Amino acid sequence: MSRSRCVVAAAVMALLVTVAGVGWFVTNRSGQPGETAETAAGVAKYHCPMHPTMVSDRPGDCPICGMRMVPIEEEDTHEATGHAAPADASAPEAERQAPAVADRAAVRLSAQKQQLIGAKITEVVRSPLRRVIRTVGRVTYDETRLRHVHTKIAGYVERLHANATGELVREGQPLLEIYSPELLASQQEYLVALKARSRTAGSPLPGVADSGAELVASARRRLELFDLTDDQIGELERTGQARRTVTLYAPISGYIIRRNVTQGERIEPGTMLLDVADLSRVWVLASIYEYELPFVRTGQKAAMTLAYFPGRTFEGRVGLIYPTLDAATRTVQVRLEFANPRLELKPEMYAEVLIEAEMGEGLTVPDSAVIETGTRSIVFVDQGGGLFEPREVEVGVRLPDRYQILKGLEEGEKVLTSGNFFVDSESKLKAALAATTRGAPPAPQHQH
Repeated sequence: MSRSRCVVAAAVMALLVTVAGVGWFVTNRSGQPGETAETAAGVAKYHCPMHPTMVSDRPGDCPICGMRMVPIEEEDTHEATGHAAPADASAPEAERQAPAVADRAAVRLSAQKQQLIGAKITEVVRSPLRRVIRTVGRVTYDETRLRHVHTKIAGYVERLHANATGELVREGQPLLEIYSPELLASQQEYLVALKARSRTAGSPLPGVADSGAELVASARRRLELFDLTDDQIGELERTGQARRTVTLYAPISGYIIRRNVTQGERIEPGTMLLDVADLSRVWVLASIYEYELPFVRTGQKAAMTLAYFPGRTFEGRVGLIYPTLDAATRTVQVRLEFANPRLELKPEMYAEVLIEAEMGEGLTVPDSAVIETGTRSIVFVDQGGGLFEPREVEVGVRLPDRYQILKGLEEGEKVLTSGNFFVDSESKLKAALAATTRGAPPAPQHQH
């Protein structure tokens, strides 16, 4: 029997402790035992900075996180309780209206507070929309100014005039001499055809004279297909002597960038002998990101700087935007064209490239004025008298140091550009207090 009484006594004691704890919590919330937060909100003076729903009329520690409660300013008290402050005819209209952003409230800052947080205010202005894309590029050959030197006959390289890679050659300059038995026989056939035409030219029979002319035309055509020039064929007609070797000449002025043949080597038709590149104009291949594509177009001006020429800028233009995207880097290659009359730009040089896009004019604000939340963009508009109103805006082009504003602001309005993150925190806190005291569901609490 004694043991049963002990169990009952322990249960009663536990119940009393629980009731006392609940009473303490309600007292700290409202200031009067049994009152709710809504009935005592009118005299609330303290709240937890981390948990705005914890409001009390006396100082103490937050029962959730243990942080010291801080006093609520008089203006905050009116908004948190939901009791309207006395109307002031001189107050700005924006102050008497509901906040424009759902989870944020207007914030009033004294001059001293603005100075403490380093608040700066800038006017919304209409300015040129100029986007500068910075990237790196690589100098390469202009593919339209490359020439491959090859032969259509089999033979031997008797003499190599251009025998070193990197050598400068001029258009029409001899490159190499080839001995080809086949070409030698073709020259002799042409000489025989010329003699036959001269003998049959005075024949009274029309068919004989025509056959002689056709034979000459056929032999000449054969020589032309072997890439003999008109001057070489004319010299053969004047001298009447077939040359043992035939000379290949440079098709353009430029540098020998590849040599695949050696003097004395036997070559076959189609053998790539030399590659000549004209470097008076070069290409620069640069990569831009996918999101930068709308700002680049063909014919657009581009600038380039190189470590090889410090302080000097080369002017060019966009020649081509390649039609494919690199799946690994999410970039598109852009071909830039630059004049190179002094041959200062050399293939495989690295360069810093700037592409400037002009997109007219528009309303802009400094980038520091816009707070990106991930789903929307918010600015704080100065309404005068230290009142800053949160406002959601729609941004357009992102410039290097400014944002284009498509919707939400008017020209001449003033926005907060420094200290706005402090103001944003205060704005969210005030909105949370107002939502709680008006009976809105409390926000999710932090776990400590």
